[in-house]
Amino acid sequence: MKKAAAALSLALFATACGGADAPADAPAAGPVSTSGTFTYAIPTDPGALDPATGVLSVTNTVLSLAYDSLVHTAADGTPAPGIAEKWEVKPDAVTFTMRKDVTCSDGSKLTASNVADTVNHIADPDTKSPIYGVLVPTGMKAKADDAAGTVTLSTPEPFSFILQTAQSLFVVCGEGLKDRSKLARGTSGSGPFVLTEAAPGNQYTFKARRDYAWGRDGGTGKDLPEKVVLKIVPNEQTAANLLVAGSINAASFYGPDRTRLEATPGINKVLPPVGNGQFFYHQGDDRPAKDPAVRKALTQALNLQELSGIASSGTGRPASGLVLDPRPCKGDSVTGHVPAFDAAAAAAALDAAGWKAGADGIRAKDGKKLTLRLLYATTRGPGVQAATEYMAAAWKKIGVEVELNGLLDTKLAESLNVTQDWDVFWLPITVTLPTQLVGFLSGPAAPKGANFAHLSNDRYEKLVAEAQKTPGDAGCKLWLESESALFENADLVPVVENTLLLASKNASFEMVGGLFAASTIRLTQGS
Repeated sequence: MKKAAAALSLALFATACGGADAPADAPAAGPVSTSGTFTYAIPTDPGALDPATGVLSVTNTVLSLAYDSLVHTAADGTPAPGIAEKWEVKPDAVTFTMRKDVTCSDGSKLTASNVADTVNHIADPDTKSPIYGVLVPTGMKAKADDAAGTVTLSTPEPFSFILQTAQSLFVVCGEGLKDRSKLARGTSGSGPFVLTEAAPGNQYTFKARRDYAWGRDGGTGKDLPEKVVLKIVPNEQTAANLLVAGSINAASFYGPDRTRLEATPGINKVLPPVGNGQFFYHQGDDRPAKDPAVRKALTQALNLQELSGIASSGTGRPASGLVLDPRPCKGDSVTGHVPAFDAAAAAAALDAAGWKAGADGIRAKDGKKLTLRLLYATTRGPGVQAATEYMAAAWKKIGVEVELNGLLDTKLAESLNVTQDWDVFWLPITVTLPTQLVGFLSGPAAPKGANFAHLSNDRYEKLVAEAQKTPGDAGCKLWLESESALFENADLVPVVENTLLLASKNASFEMVGGLFAASTIRLTQGS
């Protein structure tokens, strides 16, 4: 693999975007084959494929093969021409001039109205899109001028990073705009591949578009493999065995199989940062963690340095913020803002909050035991499961009963947004812009909104309101302060910045933040 970067976030994406390309240690070599199949392992089924509902990182990985955005993401994370060839930015609006040669997978011409329809559909309250307020800023509207070939995205007030939001927005065109039901198990975009077969729970097969000619840095469909197969392989050890055997071309690894693959000849490797290992407390009215004293006590009971090493299997680095590198706002919002480890103080705080230990050692208040349902994704490697077991053991020592529940990503999404049956959730959210977090961390609570943890932090919301309309360094200072406000209130607890091993064999390609730069996929000698 020549270059790669990946950010598999959930669990939750907002998008799975972010991160810059990083050079692999052993570039793939040999002649390029355009007649074979590139097979990439994904850990779980992506679910429905409508881009307006794409909240899982695995879903967006799949979508990135078939859909383009207005602007591509260059290797350094900056915007580069995509289906728009140029743009003009104002504080509250950005106007894109469209390329004239872009077509949809059904052969129809991609128009400025297609872009406007994509944005306005997500912003329509009747759509109930989970990415509204995340990828599409709240209040954003789109207006097209097909004669001029322009589309303008505007917000009610100045909005920092208004251009950068377009990097993560997949544009729907053609038949999919007329009948969105076709998007559940099909694609209708201008990307270099089109979905030809969906076998949920097994694999998704894409065919290359040889007429594609508007990829990043001039990439076209002429050098692409004939097919791409995304094969669902939940077990990392199985994926590693398939990769070594040459049955697949690439996969990502969080757990102990990394060591084996790094030592295997012929495997190309890169270790990009992929976002945070972190957990949230549910603050609904009937939840123990609605009380900030309980949240802070639970946080104090954990040695986060030890937890970091366990969760990342020793491959992570200290958490310093919520946004993935390359961050638009440099700085450390974590250090000094998270309750420090002190198990004795944690126990005393729970006593003071009225949670008294019973004969069985479990605390109770008003006849209700202090029981926490802790959820985590089973697709993030053994380190995450070990981390949640460590948390449960630490909390048991101070009189808290913990129920552990590991689920696949699609079931986790249901628990987050529908059943809401959890108290603590180990949940990476991978973003490249702080604006993409706002819908998750404030506003309407699930299921009416994306605020799955029912957070209500007045200081965070005030700082965000100012930051959104403040450009440059002054705005960045406010964004960093807003993150610190969350940590100080123990609304969420940053534990570690993870890395993963993105490994490939007989192939080269680039990813930015878990999304394929799809026009860069190549099969090489031996495929």
